[in-house]
Amino acid sequence: MTVFGGNPRSRPATPRGLLPPSPQQASQGQRVNYLKAGFVGIIGLYGILCALSPGTYRWLDLVNLVFHEAGHAVFGFLGDFLGVLGGTLMQLLIPAIATGHFLLNGQRWSGMVTLFWVSQSLFNVSVYVKDARAQALPLLGGDGVIHDWNWLLGRLGLLSWDQVIGSVFYTMGLLVLTVSILGGLYFSLSDQAVDT
Repeated sequence: MTVFGGNPRSRPATPRGLLPPSPQQASQGQRVNYLKAGFVGIIGLYGILCALSPGTYRWLDLVNLVFHEAGHAVFGFLGDFLGVLGGTLMQLLIPAIATGHFLLNGQRWSGMVTLFWVSQSLFNVSVYVKDARAQALPLLGGDGVIHDWNWLLGRLGLLSWDQVIGSVFYTMGLLVLTVSILGGLYFSLSDQAVDT
């Protein structure tokens, strides 16, 4: 008696895709796109430099500054607190929105590249938060402008926590950078990368 019909000595056919690929199939399908992997290596090194010395001003900080200042104007319509917080919000939202756009459209490698920008921005914010009590950073606009995080943490009664809160931003930056590098390298595999 046979359950699957046909010759009782024959094995039932296995549906395609349920068996793992043979070593030969796996080696053919997972070729590295060296251009993409190399680019991830470059931004990974840049990210590591940012992590090692987050207080050093670099070219991407100028881009972050533009979005930061725009955030004050955009969120300023929602009141003083959100207007001050809006600088940091916009600085983090713009790269996060770019990352989300790429991921939602199946461009995973590009999403990992812009995720790197999120990590760099988190490092940048961590420096600003840790400066809340000292207020030693030079601010755009000179002496008459308020220090965002001194004002925000002061209003919340958390000014003495500036180092801890800044370290939380820094740690999030490290985690996001790690995901960005590992994800970017993974999606540099030709069979994983959707975008070209």
